[in-house]
Amino acid sequence: MQDFESLYDLGELHQYVNTIIEVPKGSTNKVEYDRGTKVFRLDRVEPAIFAKPVNYGFIPQTTDEDHDPLDTLVITEEPLTTGLVVRARVVAVLNFVDDGENDHKIVCVPADDRNSTAHIKDVGDLNEQWKQQVEFHFNHYKDLKKPGQTHVEGWGNAEAAWEIIAACGQRYKS
Repeated sequence: MQDFESLYDLGELHQYVNTIIEVPKGSTNKVEYDRGTKVFRLDRVEPAIFAKPVNYGFIPQTTDEDHDPLDTLVITEEPLTTGLVVRARVVAVLNFVDDGENDHKIVCVPADDRNSTAHIKDVGDLNEQWKQQVEFHFNHYKDLKKPGQTHVEGWGNAEAAWEIIAACGQRYKS
């Protein structure tokens, strides 16, 4: 794996990260990358009503406050494959709490998508209905197991997302 600094395109005003897809958009399979064995594992199968509304992944060599790699939500029209590395432009952050711990979701679009997501540069460019769907998903996807465990606290812009990425990179290094 590359070292931390090479995962970020610092020459382009902190726009891009590499993210690895764990769960494709529309999937009910909760797949997680196992850092110890370096393989993807099926963690659980969610009920169909909790299929992921967006591709779900992580930024390598970061550690969020929940002690896991920093999560990403990668917006595309079509689902992306588990294990795919995507160079993505950071556009926002979903501030999220799971079981009392901050569990941020960095919102990205593929850097090379010149069609469906090319216009998305910051949180204000995100479709309101899409944001409501994502909020609903993350507020309720654990309700059948432990109601009230998760809570969306709102959205932040690309600058706020980069501050979280930097903090998670430093946490990983130490």
